[in-house]
Amino acid sequence: MKNIAVVCGGNSGEYDVSIQSGKVVVASLPADRYAAYLIIIRGTEWYHTDAKGNKYLINKDDFSLELGGKTLRFDAVFNAIHGSPGEDGKLLGYFDLIGMPYTSSNMFVSALTFNKENCKRIVASHGVLVAKGLMFNRESTIDVVAVIEQLGLPVFVKPNNGGSSVGVTKVKETGQFMDAIDKALAEDEEVLVESFLEGREFGCGVMQTKTGLLVFPVTEIISKKEFFDYEAKYTQGMADEITPADITEEADNKIKSTAALLYKRLTCKGFVRFDFIISKGWLFFLEVNTVPGISPASILPKQANAMGISLEKLFTMALENVIE
Repeated sequence: MKNIAVVCGGNSGEYDVSIQSGKVVVASLPADRYAAYLIIIRGTEWYHTDAKGNKYLINKDDFSLELGGKTLRFDAVFNAIHGSPGEDGKLLGYFDLIGMPYTSSNMFVSALTFNKENCKRIVASHGVLVAKGLMFNRESTIDVVAVIEQLGLPVFVKPNNGGSSVGVTKVKETGQFMDAIDKALAEDEEVLVESFLEGREFGCGVMQTKTGLLVFPVTEIISKKEFFDYEAKYTQGMADEITPADITEEADNKIKSTAALLYKRLTCKGFVRFDFIISKGWLFFLEVNTVPGISPASILPKQANAMGISLEKLFTMALENVIE
């Protein structure tokens, strides 16, 4: 029996979603193989609560837990934190220091992919198309007219570091621009402004297993809002997600091969979801999610289900990659 710490929560606007993801993992892991404990991370407070609501603090010296008069030590961590500090690498650096195995990409890869602009540069260096964009921070003097002349309208204004489309605005008029900048800066120190790409959006999961690289079926994402924002992602009925996507074999192969290429070039670990858009016949990279949504209604679990892989099997495979 292996003791597994399922870390969730975090310090971002994705806190509630992450808590739900953690609960799904705890409920889905096979109880005959793993003793799973929900560990909530919120700022400097790291703790486990039992069924009665009693709170037990984590010992940060070795990530152990005093429970029932005994010291509980974990064999591995299942990372279910969307956003900081689980998806941006900060917490993972701590796990590396204490020698704790975990299910997601390492500290460097997580930090790199969480930074949208830096990730785009690496992706583009491997011949994959990305949207044109400009970076700003709190100290930048922004010439709105010049930005619009370079990128056109509409544009997307988004926090450079962040997930679940929190703080993202689709700007269709010049007068909306600075409000969108302020909204993004409320979430991050840096803002990325990107040209709008019109087309069909897709997601494709990839996972390294003990037997090789597993590429999941492609999902088409059709948002009922202006774009696939936080509400569309997490409100039932706000988006249609079609798995497998109704696309040509050529497009399907292109998306899968590009996702596999980027997984390997970025040296990802665990299960990862890549998002793309096909615009005017060309495939563009949108973003990578190194800790993607993992509820039954999330995209990657739906892709796994289409292959006959249950949540129990998916999560077990993730743990088998890091512990015997």
